[in-house]
Amino acid sequence: MEYILITIILFISILIYFKIADKYNIIDKPNHRSAHTQITLRGGGIIFPVAFIIFGLFNPGLVIEEYWSFGLGLLAICTISFIDDVKTLSNKIRLAVHLISVILLLYFTGAFTLTPFWVWPILFVIIIGTLNAYNFMDGINGMTGVYSLATLSSLAYINRDIIKFTDNDFIYYPILACIVFLFFNFRKKAKCFAGDVGSMGIGFWVIGLITLLIMKTGEYKYILLLSIYGMEVVLTIIERLLLKENIFEAHRRHLYQLFANEKKVSHLVISGIYAISQLVINIFLIYSQLPLWTIILIIFIPAGGIYLGLKWNLKKEYNL
Repeated sequence: MEYILITIILFISILIYFKIADKYNIIDKPNHRSAHTQITLRGGGIIFPVAFIIFGLFNPGLVIEEYWSFGLGLLAICTISFIDDVKTLSNKIRLAVHLISVILLLYFTGAFTLTPFWVWPILFVIIIGTLNAYNFMDGINGMTGVYSLATLSSLAYINRDIIKFTDNDFIYYPILACIVFLFFNFRKKAKCFAGDVGSMGIGFWVIGLITLLIMKTGEYKYILLLSIYGMEVVLTIIERLLLKENIFEAHRRHLYQLFANEKKVSHLVISGIYAISQLVINIFLIYSQLPLWTIILIIFIPAGGIYLGLKWNLKKEYNL
């Protein structure tokens, strides 16, 4: 009954936001990087920080004792991202807030006490890189929500049946937020887009959960719960570097963009394939007892080969 109530509250919250976004013209206009062609409400991903606020209202003691640092980091990164959705901010301001949020995230997960100090810079780079990967991959209807739902569902299963590393509701609330968001986004003509506030918000939450799990188990294999996003972004960056392109400029070289823009494949089909692919990897990851390097080879050799083959064929077909 509680989760039904939470879902209703989340639905009401996003509908209220739609009214505000419509009144203040918070919209996403198509550009040369976009895979959509119509003006759509932006910032629907505000549902994710709202989900944490609701989590805090229903679990005040838990948040005060355990989750306050995560909440501050999440709200900070979502606030700066929402402002950036409405009005472009300086990269220095964004980076400063991102660093503060990551510090709060690492404090929350216990990484500062559980890992040697020389590992901290590596964690900073990985987390900020993963956050940006989430942002880069948020380009078509359904992608952010469905992909996150696949990973969150895997984390919920691990927490319930493999090893408990956090409170169940701390995973269930973002799952409910994803479902509500997808109701409006997983459509041929989306009602709203996540915006930076959404991709950064849910990305921060998912990364926080994975980091908690790694700190609890000491098994770094769980970073592969985001392996599809990681592989896509890393290979695309390498490609752009080889082409001597500015990797910080907007582009349309991601595989999902080529399928959506050139091949005209349904956004929903592409998003579904990415999510299912990650889910298959997650199932293998959860039950595999193999060493980490072996798991990496088993996942990335075939996945990377398929990725590069598809991309090469598309570029050849469309002379890209």
